Order: sequence, then C-alpha cells, then structure tokens
Amino acid sequence: MNFKCLLFLLISCFSFAQNSEFPTAKVDSIVNRIQLPIFASYQINIQKLGAKGDSISNNKAAFDKAMALCKKNNGGTIIVPKGIYKINGPIHFVSNVNLKIEKGAKIKFSDNPQDYLPMVLTSWEGTMLYNYSPLIYAYQCSNIAITGEGTIDGEGGKTWKSFKAKEEAGKNRSREMNHTNVPLKERTFGEGYFLRPQMIQFFNCKNILVENIRIENSPFWCLHLLKSQSITVRGVSYKSLNYNNDGIDPEYAKDVLIENVTFDNGDDNVAIKAGRDHEGRANTLTPSENIVIRNCNFKGLHGVVIGSEMSAGVQNVYVENCKTVGYLKRGIYLKTNADRGGFIKNIFVRNIQLDQVEDCLYMTANYHGEGKGFQSEISNIHFSNISCNKASESGIVIQGFADKKIKNISLKNIEIKSAKNAISNENAENVLMSDVFIGQRATVPTAAK
Repeated sequence: MNFKCLLFLLISCFSFAQNSEFPTAKVDSIVNRIQLPIFASYQINIQKLGAKGDSISNNKAAFDKAMALCKKNNGGTIIVPKGIYKINGPIHFVSNVNLKIEKGAKIKFSDNPQDYLPMVLTSWEGTMLYNYSPLIYAYQCSNIAITGEGTIDGEGGKTWKSFKAKEEAGKNRSREMNHTNVPLKERTFGEGYFLRPQMIQFFNCKNILVENIRIENSPFWCLHLLKSQSITVRGVSYKSLNYNNDGIDPEYAKDVLIENVTFDNGDDNVAIKAGRDHEGRANTLTPSENIVIRNCNFKGLHGVVIGSEMSAGVQNVYVENCKTVGYLKRGIYLKTNADRGGFIKNIFVRNIQLDQVEDCLYMTANYHGEGKGFQSEISNIHFSNISCNKASESGIVIQGFADKKIKNISLKNIEIKSAKNAISNENAENVLMSDVFIGQRATVPTAAK
C-alpha cells in the first residue's frame, strides 16, 4: 500500500470515528421543522348528528356527515364523547380535521370485509395496489389529527385474522405485479384475495398529529405513514396482538417524530420501510428519511426495525432513550436481502435499555437468504450506550456479502450481560468497537502459579 492510500485510509477512519457521535443538532433541526396541524374553531359533537355510543348502532352515516360538515366549514374538530361507537365501514378524512376521541370513548369498527368496499388506492407490504379501505384512511390531506384519550378498536381478531391463512395467492400476485411493472390501474385486489387492510393509513398527507389515543386489535399494520411528511406521533398506547400488528410503519415517509409511545404489539413496534423491489427502486427520490424515535417503551416482536421492504432507501434515523417493558425477539433489527437494492445508512441509536431478547443488535443483508442481483448498501450505523440483560441467542450480528460488505459500524459502550453467542461478524469492514462487554466483564489477569 503506497503512502497516499494509507493516508486516505487513516483520514477516512478518523472522519468516521468523529462522525459517530449522536448528532443532536440534526435531530433538533428535524423536530423544529415538523409542523403541527392547525384547525379552525368549528366543532361538531358526533352525538348531535345522531351517533349513539351504545356499542350496537351503526354510526357510519354520522361520521361521514361530520367530515362533510368540517369540509364545508374549512375544517374543524369532530368530538367523540364517552361511549362505544360501532362503525360499519371506514372513516375517510378530509383536510383540516381533528378527530378527537375523548376519554371513555371507543370507536369500534365492524369486521365485515364488505363494509370496506369500494376499494381504494393503498399499499400492501411495499406494493401499490387497490384493496379494501383502511379502517381510517386519509388520502392527499393536510393538517389532520387523531387526538384524545379514547380508543380505536379494529376488531381484527376474528374474520380478519382468518385471512392470514388464505392470503398467499393474493400476496404472490401483488409481488409478481411489482416485479413485472403491471400498470397500477390493473392491480385490483379486495374480495377473494384476502389481503387485510391497515387500521390507520395516512397516504400522501402532511402535517399530521396522532396523540394520546389507544390502538387495539388491528386487522393488519396499525398506523401506516405512507408517502407522508411532517408527522408527530406521541403519547399513543397499544394493545394489538394479531398477525402483522406492527405499531408504526413509516414508508416513503419524511420528517417523522415518534415519542413517548407505549407499545404492546404482535409484531414490530416501529418498522421503517421504503417500498419493495422493482417498485421501490424506481422511487429512489423518496426514501424514508429524517425519522426521530425517542422516549418509547418497547414490547412485542422487535423494537425498531428497518426493512425488509426498503428498496427506495432509508437514511437519517435517530433512536434514543428507549427501553423495554417485556420480551422482544430482537432489539434493533436492520434487514434486507439481494432482491431489495436501495440503502440503509446514517442510523444512530443510543441510550437503549433492553431486558431479555433473542438477539440484541442484528444487521443482515441476507434476510431469509432470498434474492439475487440487487444487494443493498448498509453503511454508517452507530450504536452507543446500549444495555441488555440477556440475549438467548446472539449479542451482536453483522451479515454482509463478500462482494457487498456492510461498512462503517461503530459500537460504543455496549453491555450485554449474558448471550449464548457473543458476536457474529461476517463480511463487514471498518467495524469500530469501544467499551463493548458481552458476558462477564474481564478483570485484571491473575498471576501465574
């Protein structure tokens, strides 16, 4: 190696080490530019429109009328007082509306799939298509919110749950359409394809607030932030344990703050996505980026996940000051495979307290061993101040490819008190470790006898 190459390598390593510190100023910049929605003074109590919180009456017409009145009055607040409000069909937002579900109030959706037709433009596991309407759906809206201390119940544990065993043909059809670039208007699913709808989906929206509500019993993903930006999710709590009940899924999303959320989910707590395969790679100008996750309590399958649908790329993610309140399979999980392409870069995670997990920190470019031809770039990943009581399998896993290595990983002040396997580091370069302890800490060496 000549002197110039050596000098360049030394400078690059020094620069990487310097840039591994948690960038508080960047986080502050993201949070400061996120705009909270602003609403007109108009208010309408849903009961004034004939709604009955008796858990039996169908209140679909009253909620539709409330949205129409808000639209006529240039926005406003829909108040849902104490009671259980059954709705046989979706709530479709208009702009400039705050759906305020007061303490003691519950919106309980029907689980009859026919109620969620006609189909709407949506996305299913990273592929755009037409399907059943999400239970709460906002398309091309701005200044919208769901607030209050009430509950949204998706009634996902019966009919919708039964769809899981029947979804394979529809799922495979959607992915084939993705790979072969079938025109969007031909991607119609709905009845007969068994693709469950999301509970709440904001699609092509901006200036969004979801605050203090409780989310229960979703049919599929709970809160899907699709192609949306300037989003605040805070103070939300979950108890949603059905199949694929991710808590929050930002996808092609930008400028997102998730804070003070208490998760209890049947799947990932936060799963950051950015489209699947061909379709995602065609949208590289819209990666998921500038996402702040802080002061959350994790419980469910995995804490924070990036992937596996991330083909448009994920960058600038900042996770801090979070802890578990129960078991997680994996704490922080970065996953992609050779079908995805795209990138995962500039990820900063600090001040995380984990109790018992299967794997603590897991980064893989070979998820399920699938795919070929579109390996992803994983680089500039930084972990600091991570504690974990027990990893029943692995403490730290890094899995790249021989011809596409994971690059620039920093691990600083990591303590995993017990792990079956300490570190598995395969096809990675420039992995820097400082104060990393897995298992019992070594002390000063004993003297020879």
